[in-house]
Amino acid sequence: MTTTFTVAAGGSLGGSLRVPGDKSISHRAIMLGALAEGRTTITGFLDGEDCLATLAAFQAMGVAIERPEPNTVIIDGVGLHGLKAPAAPLDMGNSGTAMRLMCGVLAGQAFDSTLVGDESLNRRPMRRVTEPLARMGARIDADGDGTPPLRIHGGQSLRGHKHTLAVASAQVKSALLLAGLWSEGETCVIEPAPTRDHTERMLQGFGCTVRRERRMACVTGDTPLRASPVEVPADISSAAFFLVGASISRGSDLLLQHVGVNPTRTGVIDILRLMGASIEVLDRREIGGEPVADLRVRWAPLQGIAIPTELVPLAIDEFPALFIAAACAEGQTVLTGAEELRVKESDRIQVMADGLGALGVDCEVLPDGLRIQGRSRLREGVVQSHGDHRIAMSFAIAALRADGAVTIHDCDNVATSFPGFAQLARGAGLGITAS
Repeated sequence: MTTTFTVAAGGSLGGSLRVPGDKSISHRAIMLGALAEGRTTITGFLDGEDCLATLAAFQAMGVAIERPEPNTVIIDGVGLHGLKAPAAPLDMGNSGTAMRLMCGVLAGQAFDSTLVGDESLNRRPMRRVTEPLARMGARIDADGDGTPPLRIHGGQSLRGHKHTLAVASAQVKSALLLAGLWSEGETCVIEPAPTRDHTERMLQGFGCTVRRERRMACVTGDTPLRASPVEVPADISSAAFFLVGASISRGSDLLLQHVGVNPTRTGVIDILRLMGASIEVLDRREIGGEPVADLRVRWAPLQGIAIPTELVPLAIDEFPALFIAAACAEGQTVLTGAEELRVKESDRIQVMADGLGALGVDCEVLPDGLRIQGRSRLREGVVQSHGDHRIAMSFAIAALRADGAVTIHDCDNVATSFPGFAQLARGAGLGITAS
C-alpha cells in the first residue's frame, strides 16, 4: 500500500511556519564534511530520505557520523584520501542529486564502487554526468541506456578539463567540480545559464579556492578541505508550495521563516511576482555564506505570462508548483526551454499535464514545456503522482482552488524532501489527510 493524500476543497493559508532544511545544501554538507579534515557540525539538516541516503553512503565508506538530535549531524572527516571501499553497492534511494554528485566523488577514489537507486532513480539517465567525467579519465559503466546501476572503477588518474555544458545543470556542474578535487591541474565548468551555486559557495567555506568568472567556475586538484560548521536554511523548493498556495487562495496571509534566498534559486519568486503575486522579502541576512530571509505572501489575483527563458534554470524544481499557479491565473501561461523536466523523478511535463487535465484545466504539452489556460476554479478529481514528491505536494495545494476534494495517489516519496509535509500544511490551514 502507498500513501494517498485527500485534500478538502477551498480554504486559505495563514500564520507563520518554517519548512525543512534545504535538500541541496544538506547533501553537499554531508559530502564536504566527510571529505574535510576535522569535525564538521551541520545544523538545520534535512532529515529526509534523500539526504539520509547520502549520509548512509559515507558511513558505509568508513566516515564516523553522529546524530545527537534531530536536524543536527556531526561528521569526523577523513580527508580527500581517507574513504574506504564499501562492502556493498551504495543505495541512493530516490535522489538524482546524490547519485550524480557521488559520481564525481567516487571517480577519483582508489577503490571500485557501485551506485544503485530505487525503481524511479534506476530509470533516470546518467550519461550527461558520466560522459564528461570520462573526458577527465574516469571509468564508469552503466546499463545499455545509460541508466543505473553505475559501476565506478577506482584507481584512475583524473586530469583537469575545461567543460562547456550544453544544458544548464547544477548537478552535472557539481559532479565535475567535485571530481576536480582529485584531478591533476585545474577543472573548469562553463554553464550556458546560471544554476544554483551551493557547491561553489560551500567549497570556499571549506577552504577550497574556487575561481569564478561570469558563468565559469574552476577548482584546482589536491586542495585539502578544512572542516567548517554549516547552518542549513529552509528549502525554497519546499517553501514554493506555500508561496503558490497562499497566492491562489483568497484571504491568505502567510509568513515563511528563514528561507534560503540564494539568487540562483529565487526564480520561483521572480516568476510569481511577474504573475502578480504579493511576496515580500523581509529581514535579509547571510548565514554561513548563504543569503536567508523571511517571506510574507498574501493572496493576489494572478495573470498568465510567458515565462522568461532566463528564469527557467533558476526555478527548475519549482515548476510543478508554478503550474498550479498558472492553472489558477487569468489567461494563458507558456513555459518553454524546460526539457530537463522530462528527466526528473518523473516526466514532470506530462505527469503535470495529466493531473491538470483531471482537474479540468486545458493545457497543451510542448516538447520542452507546457501551455496552460487558467481558470477561476478547478474541479474535484483524482491525480496520480507517479511517485514524484513535488507532483504530489503541488496537487495538494491545488485543492485550495477546487470545487471538491482532490485525491493524490502514490505519495510515499514526499518523505524524500519534505518529511512532515501534511502535518505542517494542515497547521497552516490546508485540509489534508494522509492514509
